[in-house]
Amino acid sequence: MKPMCSPSAFYLCSCRCSSLLSLPPICSSPSLPSLCLWLSLPRDLRHRLLCILCETEPMAQMPSSPHGLQGVKTVEEVQAMIQKSFRLPMVKFLRQRLAKAGCPVSDNFFKASECKGAHGTGGFVPGSGVLVCSNYMRIQDEVDQVVIHELINAFDDCRAVNIDWSDCAQQACSEIRAGHLSGDCHFKRELLRGHMKLRGHEPECIKRRVLKSLSSNPNCAGSAAEDSMEAVWDICYNDTKPFDRAP
Repeated sequence: MKPMCSPSAFYLCSCRCSSLLSLPPICSSPSLPSLCLWLSLPRDLRHRLLCILCETEPMAQMPSSPHGLQGVKTVEEVQAMIQKSFRLPMVKFLRQRLAKAGCPVSDNFFKASECKGAHGTGGFVPGSGVLVCSNYMRIQDEVDQVVIHELINAFDDCRAVNIDWSDCAQQACSEIRAGHLSGDCHFKRELLRGHMKLRGHEPECIKRRVLKSLSSNPNCAGSAAEDSMEAVWDICYNDTKPFDRAP
C-alpha cells in the first residue's frame, strides 16, 4: 500500500495539481457548497485522492498543448499507453464481444493523434477505428476511458447495422450507453474534474458529457440535442449490452 500524504503534502498536492485536473478544494476558490462537500469527505479519502494526483510531475516541468492543457502526452507516448489499455479486463471483454458479433478489431484499430479543433478527447470513426487525442491525454486512466468509451460506441455500430451517426437521437443513445457503462462518470473521476455533487452525480455527469459530444453534430443544433437525449434516455440508459448489468 502506498504511504499516505502528510498534512503538509495534502496542501502542497492540492495547490500543485488543482489547476491541472480541475480539483477545487483549496487553491481555486470554490463556491461554499463545493468546499463543504469536499470537506465532508473522510480525511483519509481526501488524502488518498490528492496523493493520486501528485504522482504527476509539477506543472512547470510539463509541456502544454495548443489547447492550453498542461502535462499532455506526445502521440508516441499515447500510442504506448493505448497498448497498456489492451491489458484491462474490460477492454479485453469488449474486444471479445465485438469479435463474437462479427466485428473483430485489431490493435491497429486504435490510433493516437493530435486532434485540432476537437470537441472531445477521442472518437469512434465508423469503418476506420478509434482515435485517441494525445493533446488531451495526461494520465493512463484518461487513455483507458477513451478506449473503453469508444469500444462501446463501436459495439453499438456493429450490432445496429444501419446506425446513422448523423442522427441526433441515435448518437445520443450510444453516448448515453457509453457514458453509463464505461465508468466515465465514476465519482472519483467526477471529483478530479472538479464536480463535487455527491448525490445523483452519475446521470447529471452523463447528460453533461452527452451534450458536449452532440455539440459537434450539426443536426443537434439548438434544443435538438437535449430533446433527443431526453427522448431516448430511459431505454438507452437501461440497455447494458454487452454486459449483463452496468459494471
